[in-house]
Amino acid sequence: MRITLALAAALLSAASSVSFFKYQRNIDGPTSSGQRYAVADETMWRHARPDLSDLRIYSAEKEIPYVLTTEWGGSETERKNIRVLQSGIAAGKTQFLLDMAGIAEYDRIELKLSTKNFVAHANVEGQDDPHGAHWTNLGTTTLYDLSEEKLGRNSMLQIPGSTYKYLRVTVTGAVTPSEVESATAAITRAQKSVWRDLSSQPKQDQKGRDTVFVFPLVENVPAERVIFTINPTQNNFVRELEIRDAKEQYLQSGELKRIHMQRNGQKIDVEQMSVDLHSTGPGILKVMLHNGDDLPLKNTGVRLQQYERRIYFNADAGTLPTVYYGDEKLPAPVYDYARLFEKDARAAQVQLSAEEANAAYTGRPDDRPWSERHPAVLWGAIIAAVLILGGIAIRSMKMATA
Repeated sequence: MRITLALAAALLSAASSVSFFKYQRNIDGPTSSGQRYAVADETMWRHARPDLSDLRIYSAEKEIPYVLTTEWGGSETERKNIRVLQSGIAAGKTQFLLDMAGIAEYDRIELKLSTKNFVAHANVEGQDDPHGAHWTNLGTTTLYDLSEEKLGRNSMLQIPGSTYKYLRVTVTGAVTPSEVESATAAITRAQKSVWRDLSSQPKQDQKGRDTVFVFPLVENVPAERVIFTINPTQNNFVRELEIRDAKEQYLQSGELKRIHMQRNGQKIDVEQMSVDLHSTGPGILKVMLHNGDDLPLKNTGVRLQQYERRIYFNADAGTLPTVYYGDEKLPAPVYDYARLFEKDARAAQVQLSAEEANAAYTGRPDDRPWSERHPAVLWGAIIAAVLILGGIAIRSMKMATA
């Protein structure tokens, strides 16, 4: 009997019920059948568990399976070494062939160059016959190495996805045939990340040569990137960036840069306006921009962002389900829907209404042992037992001495 009751209590504590959730949000949007998704926001994080695992979707009394995705994108890259052929000078320019046979598809080629501190333009053409007369132009890439100026380097040829058996590369600039050591081809299939802005607004201050931005952080809300908007008229800068937490502990560093310049008659265009955050905590996030001896940047905006979290589910036509959350004891759901999930590019986005207290909330039954639920009665019984036993002991002692 005790085992049966214990099992029943365990099952009850693991189950979900509309009456166990403190908060609810209605879903507004298309009422047609098919896959839909809603975007989790900061309001939800304030009252749900940090991992959002206590979310449940109900339509009337029916629980609807869902899957929670993080839209951080990603890429899959396959690399292969390729041969550099017929490297020489043609019309005063360095020219060579890349043997792409055996690579089904590619969209970038990484060159290994032995030269340093240079700027050059590389034009890429494609052809199946290395001796053919008609080559297809695949675009031009700026190659550079500005190590002495601490402005980075690039030796990657980026072209449209191609299947040509041979590529002809013509380099205009200070790269000689002997300085082209090797090459690696790659095809990358990328899925773009989806970001959403957080509502946290920074307080900006100037401390010495540093521009400091202090963001208040909402508990449980992940912040995963800081992104700047710099006046487009301000060019050619590289600024180091440092990030600290509420206790002034170092978290990470990065840099902002925008480079639009000419070097040896060649143009360079580089821009990096964001830094990914690897860890944040409650309190504040302090972002320090080190200006060195330069004037502060003409900043027009800085904000925190997070990867978009989407709640995907299927619903029947004509239904508008409700999202519930705020049950601390509810374990993460286990659905076949999540295991077999495949994202539909045509999935319609639905909106979450304002948060409301769940009118049906009663809370979970108290599954603690009787002794924990009634400590006063237990202690009263213990004290009474001690007094009775003490009285009996005293009485026995008196009788023994009589």
